[in-house]
Amino acid sequence: MKVDKKRHLCKTITWRILATIITVGLVWLIGGDINIALHIGLLEVIIKMLAYYGHERFWFKYIRFKK
Repeated sequence: MKVDKKRHLCKTITWRILATIITVGLVWLIGGDINIALHIGLLEVIIKMLAYYGHERFWFKYIRFKK
């Protein structure tokens, strides 16, 4: 089965949106400062999106499970 890189990219982006909303909400709830929460969310979304995409491509290219 051929998996297009666009699919991996779309999956990465939609997951990061959801995860970042959760992170910003938790930081805001715990810290009480929306500005800090948004800054942390911005850094988190960039770093983790790149890490997830690399992880997804690595697994697709190198990890094979035998049936």
